[in-house]
Parts: sequence; structure tokens; C-alpha cells
Amino acid sequence: MDAIGRLKLLSSQMSFEADVENRPSTTPLRGSAQDDVVHPACFTPKEQDQAFVHPAQLPNGKQILLLKTLLSSACERDCFYCPFRAGRDFRRATFKPEEFANLFVKLNQSKAAEGLFISSGLAGGGSRTQDKLLDTADILRNKLGFRGYIHLKIMPGAEKEQVYRAMQLADRVSINLEAPNTDRLSRLAPHKIFFEELLQPLRWVEEIRKTVPATKGWNGRWPSSVTQFVAGGADESDLELLTTTEWLHKNVRLSRAYFSAFSPIRDTPLENKTATDPLREHRLYQASFLLRDYGFDLEELPFVDGGNLPLASDPKLAWARQNLSERPVDINRAEKRELLRVPGIGPKGAEAILRARREGCLRELSHLRKLGIAVQRAAPFVLVNGKRSPQQIQMF
Repeated sequence: MDAIGRLKLLSSQMSFEADVENRPSTTPLRGSAQDDVVHPACFTPKEQDQAFVHPAQLPNGKQILLLKTLLSSACERDCFYCPFRAGRDFRRATFKPEEFANLFVKLNQSKAAEGLFISSGLAGGGSRTQDKLLDTADILRNKLGFRGYIHLKIMPGAEKEQVYRAMQLADRVSINLEAPNTDRLSRLAPHKIFFEELLQPLRWVEEIRKTVPATKGWNGRWPSSVTQFVAGGADESDLELLTTTEWLHKNVRLSRAYFSAFSPIRDTPLENKTATDPLREHRLYQASFLLRDYGFDLEELPFVDGGNLPLASDPKLAWARQNLSERPVDINRAEKRELLRVPGIGPKGAEAILRARREGCLRELSHLRKLGIAVQRAAPFVLVNGKRSPQQIQMF
């Protein structure tokens, strides 16, 4: 198989991996309403003959064409949910580090790919596989002069020095926890060790960021760190997933948690397990943003029986209906934290309101609309000029 054929084969197996800030969906999912929270969206190939390249948005808002691929789909692990699991009958492929680096630079020079997300199946142990990923990134940076975006995966079993080296080469690093705790992980990947193999590298990332000058990192700064969970694969609750997510944000400064709705793969132990409703994935993203960006505590999220979020309403709207319907927020007096509790008001909208208030009182809903506030969502939960308008009352 030629190099492009191998690349297409390897990249086609990366659809379950999320990266950077996914583009917000312009169409609400079933049962949802548009909110100020950015919604995750699936990547779509740019062209049929370039199925390995995906449009993506960096955290700074820049749009890039991202190549998401594996260095190798050979894997010695037997994770129950994984399409690359050992013993599964499918066609595999492998690149050597220098071979792949040269191919990527050609794609970059032709403007077919601007950034790279690279992972690998695990063969010969986590440390040996990590060395191959590091060699690839090192060749790209220091031999071929690529200075664009690289997201580098950390392998289960990687050593601390390898994590440090990855942070010197990449803009973002990640290791997938897959499940929220040891018990749940055993149902997905019985030979992975939650604390020592998966959580420890994220702790090392934060330790390095705290103790080593950022000038040692790529481009003079340390990379962001993210993880991913398989939502629904181990019958875990949303409360379990978000408890771990909140801990990661507070303790290792995780930039973002990604959630991948479980989908059964043929010829795996979980092939007959029911797929997870994609709407659950959507609600998990919304709730995780409330924890990260909106000042919500885990205890405030509207969990229902079994510790799951309601699918029929986004969590911010559900909270507002319980807490703000009878006690609306006064737009002209509320602090930023209170404004962020109102559906339709995000961080940028809250800042816009605070700036506008310095110039005078906000007296009408139309003033909010001019500030970019989603008035239809905010109106039932706010006071404007000290009162609800007739338009607001009709919205109940």
C-alpha cells in the first residue's frame, strides 16, 4: 500500500477522537435549544479524496485544516470498545517517524493540511510507542522546520521525561482517561491502569508547568492539556463523568474534557451494547462548560434520578427555570457571576453588559439585543430597568 493509501486508512479510524475547539453546530440537536454555550460538532472531511483532513478551530479562533491520524494501528491492548484492539480482524498500517514527517510536510506545503493531531496504537509498550511519536514530532520541528499546530498524544505507560519532551514539541498534549474512575475503566479496558497509566501523565503535565519556566516549552509556552471520555460505554452516570471533569479542571488545569458517545464496533466485546444517544454527549459538553467557564459548582447541576442530566433541556436552562423564574436577575445591578447564570448570556455577553452599564442604565430588551445577547432565552429570567416587560411576561 502506498503512503497516501496508508494515511487514508489510518486517518479514517480517528473519527472518535476530538481535538481543539470543535465548530459550533448551526442546527440544534433533537430536544435542545440554542444557547450561549459553544456546542460540539462532528468534523467533516474537506473533500472525498482528502478524507484525512478536517476543518477545525483553534482555541484562539483561528480556522485550520487538521490532519488527524495514527502513526500505527497495530495495538497490543484489548480494550473492549476500541476499533484497533488486539485480535480484531481488520487491515492495519504503520508509518516510520521520518516517513510520516516527510509526508506531512508535503501536505502542509501544498496547503492540504495546516495542523496535525497524531496518536498511535500501542505496540511494544507505552514507552517505546511514545518514543516513535516523539521522534515524529522532533523531526517535524527540528529537521523539517514545521512551526504549525501539533497535538501530540501521550501513551499509557509513558515516562515523565517523555511527557516533558512532548511538552517541548507540541501545542497541545492529551491522554484519554476513557472512564471516570478505576471501576468504570475495568469495564472498558481491563488492562489499563487508571491512576498510574492515565491520570499520572496529566499530573506530570501540571507539575512541569508549575516548576519549569515556560520558556522551555514549544514557542516559549507550555501546551494545553485535554482528555476524552467514552460516554455510556461503562454504564457510568453523568455525575461520575462530571465529578472527574471538575477535579481535572481544578487540580491539573485541564483545558477541556471531550466526550465521545459510545458506539458499538463490530468484532469487539461490546458490539451488541446499545449506542449512547448523541444528545447525552451534547448535554455533557454543555455541563462541562458551565463548570469551566460559568462559575457553576457540580452540586448546582440539575441531575435527575441515577445521576444523569435531563436530555429534554440544556442544563443551564433547567437550572434557571428552577432558580430564576421567581427571582430574576437585575441586568443593571447583577455581578458578572450572576449574569452568567442567565440563559442566553455567555462570558462575552456578560462583559458587554458590564461595559454598557458604565455608560448608563440598560432600559429595554432591545439594548440587550444590540449587545449580542440571545434575548429570547434571557428575557424570562431578567429584570430590565427594575421590572419585567410585557414581552417578558408573555414568554412564560
